[in-house]
Amino acid sequence: MNNNLFKTKFILIFTLALSVVSCGEDFLDRPPEDSYSVDEFYKTPEQVISSTNSIYARPWYNFVTNVAWCIGELSSGNGRTWDARNSAFDNFTINGNHGTLTQAWESLYAVIAQSNGVINTLPEKVDPSLPSSVVNNSIAEARFIRATAYFYLVRIFGSVPIIADNNVFVLEPIVPRNPESDIYQFIKLDLEYAIANLTNTKSTQPGRISSNGAKAMLSKIYLYEEDYSKAFQLSNEVINAGEFKLYGGDASDGDESGSYYDLFKTENDNNPESIFALQWSTSGQYAEGNGIQSLFAQGGITGDSSGWSAIGPSLDLQDAYEDTEEDLRYYATIMDPESFYPDLNGGFTVSENVNHQGTGVGIKKYVVGNAASNGGGGQQSYPNNTYILRYGEVLLINAEAALKGGGSVAVGTANFNKIRRRAGLDEIASPTVDDVFQERRIELAFEMEFWYDVIRLGANEAIEFLSNTERGTWNNDTTPATVNSEMFTPTIDDLLFPYPTAETQNNPALLEPPVPYQF
Repeated sequence: MNNNLFKTKFILIFTLALSVVSCGEDFLDRPPEDSYSVDEFYKTPEQVISSTNSIYARPWYNFVTNVAWCIGELSSGNGRTWDARNSAFDNFTINGNHGTLTQAWESLYAVIAQSNGVINTLPEKVDPSLPSSVVNNSIAEARFIRATAYFYLVRIFGSVPIIADNNVFVLEPIVPRNPESDIYQFIKLDLEYAIANLTNTKSTQPGRISSNGAKAMLSKIYLYEEDYSKAFQLSNEVINAGEFKLYGGDASDGDESGSYYDLFKTENDNNPESIFALQWSTSGQYAEGNGIQSLFAQGGITGDSSGWSAIGPSLDLQDAYEDTEEDLRYYATIMDPESFYPDLNGGFTVSENVNHQGTGVGIKKYVVGNAASNGGGGQQSYPNNTYILRYGEVLLINAEAALKGGGSVAVGTANFNKIRRRAGLDEIASPTVDDVFQERRIELAFEMEFWYDVIRLGANEAIEFLSNTERGTWNNDTTPATVNSEMFTPTIDDLLFPYPTAETQNNPALLEPPVPYQF
């Protein structure tokens, strides 16, 4: 991690501390940053609450727009591309010189840096007359978001440096990496603090993380650590708390006003199923749009010159749907030729020649249309939220943990089938772990998650799965069309991504054995 990068991050933290303001409509009408100091700023609860605004969106931009789908969907085989910039994710030829990896590293460490700014600044600079619960709530939000960034880093790169206070490293370019087990312990400590100190709820602070939301994320951490009893217990507590609901689920555990399709409309941001989502907007308190639609959509949808269809749903993913007519998630995720979408641009019919990256179809999920239908966004800046964790996944965490011996199989099965029922599919009386894996693939397709599920299979099984994933294209020169098959076999080293070369050159400690973190 290079010295200049750390200096930049420290500046970002200081700027963040100077620029946070209240959550009102005047968020962008703030005075110049040099007109007041941190010492003078945190005088009201509103100012403290606003201290975390930025970390819900802005530093995540490059990771979400340019990286997350390359790893989550291209590398996993859910998507495919001819794009020379990103085909290395498709065929396992990625190396440390790839700029997308640098964006992942810098974006996620920027999230951490700005979170650290809140965590380390508030206790010292806040007006002592303010309630501790308000201060601790904002610190807890920052610790949750820091934990989430580390969760991505450890799953992408493995051992990475744990940075809890950027001030310590401003002038120190050589920073050792820490073992994966220590990173997970650090994540759990952050989430446990968040659970204990968050006072937000879905009803009082829509869009902000709550205590139950932090508990849901912790249940996912335990799933990754294969502590299935804790994963089951915590996910069960979240389910029983009733704060979140399956959007469009049945009356017993759902909000019947919505549907799976409706989850991905801008107007339904922060719906009852959303646990933690990045809060993109083109104005207001977050004031940063995401760029996903520009990459996912086909030309003619966005209302501007973007719509680059840089990724297409792989033939393998299309074949993974057990019934594309009955499964309501297919229409919400994949655009078939001549399908009609009434919410896009006042009504949009997909071209009969749609062919994203040779796949014969397009992508619908996170495609929200032109400014008139998407809430005012423009090229590479759209206001629809990006899900990091939603209640539907918590139900599947609970089911997987139960089936792996962590709790009641009957309870896990019931929660698994809630997902099936919403999708319009028949229940499975006795689901297996493989059934949960399949359901996760379809439920979360193009939510940039599947790569991590594949890696959780274990090295041998992951390599076997990836080696047998069809990444080819349709050959329409034959009647009927045939498949130009493309399959690639990764090595065990490909299951983690290499550190960016620029980082290893400036911080050679990244290439040395991990050093235990001093908790």
